[in-house]
Amino acid sequence: QVQLVESGGGLVQAGGSLRLSCAASGRTFSSYAMGWFRQAPGKEREFVAIIRWSGMTYYADSVKGRFTISRDAAKNTVYLQMNSLKPEDTAVYYCAADPTYGSHWYTARVDYWGKGTLVTVSS
Repeated sequence: QVQLVESGGGLVQAGGSLRLSCAASGRTFSSYAMGWFRQAPGKEREFVAIIRWSGMTYYADSVKGRFTISRDAAKNTVYLQMNSLKPEDTAVYYCAADPTYGSHWYTARVDYWGKGTLVTVSS
């Protein structure tokens, strides 16, 4: 059974930093694309960042230069380092995984999802 479990969310002041973690289990994810989405209240889920098995990364324009995605293949874990946080970054952040990378990522049509972790940025 595939499981993605997020951790690291919380309350932080604007300008601060948080590091999210996503522990994957149930299979080896080293060849998978893994990433992060977020969903703010009243809004649709949106793509944040992706990391491919090759190490290539992709970011939403809104987080580029502030967020960094990385992975530890040996631990089946993906991270999202979030710096210079803004109140508009407030959302539930979801970890995701899929055997392939492609356009389906940008419409949130991936195979596996975590349950999410809440990030709140106060002004």
